[in-house]
Amino acid sequence: MAAAVDSAAMEWVASPTAGVERRMLERDGDEIARATSLVRYAPNSLFPAHSHGAGEEILVLDGVFSDESGDFPAGSYVRNPPGSRHQPSSGPGAVILVKLRQMPPQESAALRLDTHDASLWTDAAGGLASATLFDAPWERVAMLRFPPGHEEPPVKWPRGIELFVVDGELVVDGAPRAKGAWMRFPAGSSPRLASRIGALVYRKTGHLG
Repeated sequence: MAAAVDSAAMEWVASPTAGVERRMLERDGDEIARATSLVRYAPNSLFPAHSHGAGEEILVLDGVFSDESGDFPAGSYVRNPPGSRHQPSSGPGAVILVKLRQMPPQESAALRLDTHDASLWTDAAGGLASATLFDAPWERVAMLRFPPGHEEPPVKWPRGIELFVVDGELVVDGAPRAKGAWMRFPAGSSPRLASRIGALVYRKTGHLG
């Protein structure tokens, strides 16, 4: 089912842990749920240690997110596979895009990338730049950098597509979507993507078949 959420228009909702708040973009379940959310950590906040039965995927949007494996500033991409365990925290505060319980059991390796690393990026026709963050039979994750005035030719996605506007503005099927917009399109969709002022976009494909 198609869905679109303007996260900037949502209120932050307190989590069970003081100093940690959420904007829930999609959710199936209660406190242990298959979910896509924005999570905001106040300065010097600490979330209790916990495990991820079906994995966790994180894109750091602002501040610095930390756990036992390191400190991850804005632009960091983190994947914690099923069965992993950590204790998240933030010294200066952080905002992250996080996807919980959405990995298959065959994913077993942790991943940490800096999306600002120029070696990840390639240029395509028309000025669009892309960086592949994760590529497996069950899904592909990339960052896209739209230059001002760019319009992508329509592409059909047999197994669906999910988008999050990290910065700028993306025009989707003629509708402007500002920073913080999250969208999901089901299998067989072919949304028209363009940008008037430029945009940085997280894109996941292949996971909605």
